[in-house]
Amino acid sequence: MLHVRSIWNGAISFGLVSIPIKLVNATENHSISFRQIHTEDGGRIRYRKFCELEDREVTGQEIGKGYEDADGTIIPITDDDLSSLPIPTARTIEIVAFVPEDRIDPLQMDAAYYLAAGGAPAAKPYTLLREALKRSNKVAIAKFALRGKERLGMLRVVGDAIAMHGLLWPDEVRAPEGVAPDTDVTVRDQELDLADALMDTLGEVDLEDLHDEYREAVEEVIAAKASGEAPPESAAPERGGKVLDLMAALENSVRAARESRGEEAEVKPLPQRKTSRSTPKTTGGRKSTSTAKKKTASSPRKSTSKTAQPEKKPTAKKSPAKKSTAKKSTPRKRSA
Repeated sequence: MLHVRSIWNGAISFGLVSIPIKLVNATENHSISFRQIHTEDGGRIRYRKFCELEDREVTGQEIGKGYEDADGTIIPITDDDLSSLPIPTARTIEIVAFVPEDRIDPLQMDAAYYLAAGGAPAAKPYTLLREALKRSNKVAIAKFALRGKERLGMLRVVGDAIAMHGLLWPDEVRAPEGVAPDTDVTVRDQELDLADALMDTLGEVDLEDLHDEYREAVEEVIAAKASGEAPPESAAPERGGKVLDLMAALENSVRAARESRGEEAEVKPLPQRKTSRSTPKTTGGRKSTSTAKKKTASSPRKSTSKTAQPEKKPTAKKSPAKKSTAKKSTPRKRSA
């Protein structure tokens, strides 16, 4: 039994089966909240609500809802106007379909709730829906109304309970236009190999081991100032410079990840490392690099072999200039 306050009471409509439930928040916010203060004397800053027509402060009982039209006209909307809307999901979570869970785009995920059975009569149909969801390996898509608007939801089994994730409507999710790089980029195989090595080194993690270090640091600052002590100083985070060599950055990342896990930090050089130096400008790949090397490597050998023969053979007969140099060089050797 959940010992938390329900935020909504209604029923799950499963065909002709009605399951009384209570909607309970499945998550809680642990963020540290701050108040606005006057920096000179520490006084609280408070906001007061004024009526712009009467120029006076009004109470909460005097405040209602209104819709602002395109021309600036305010149209009053009362709670009775909204409660009389012909919406079947006003107090009902209406299941409309069952689909595989991978059909749901994670971008649509919103707030999460637990659905608690509303009393003993709800235990049997609640359990029936839970076990049906388990056996089908599917999730239920439902519509419900909460806080003045109709919403989309996804029901799934969590432990022995049924949880519901609020979903955004499909037209509320933006397309990723203009987000990806608009330039052509070639990723080499050796860069992907190092990225795979980095992913393998980082490995998996138990989410229970992760915690909010920022919130803990803020709590330490608050505790220190409350006791009249100086807040603890933390080392400034290292700012990474501009990455000029992606391969070097990946290798350093793998090395640092292995050191943090107590493993050997040696990163074995990849066999393609030799070719990467000679082709920093090409983006075609390995074939263009190898052909460029073969041409540049073979051309000097042919030129040397051709020039070496004329230097040895024609020196004595065909080139007079080379004879004179030979005669001049021989007396020097004798005098030495």
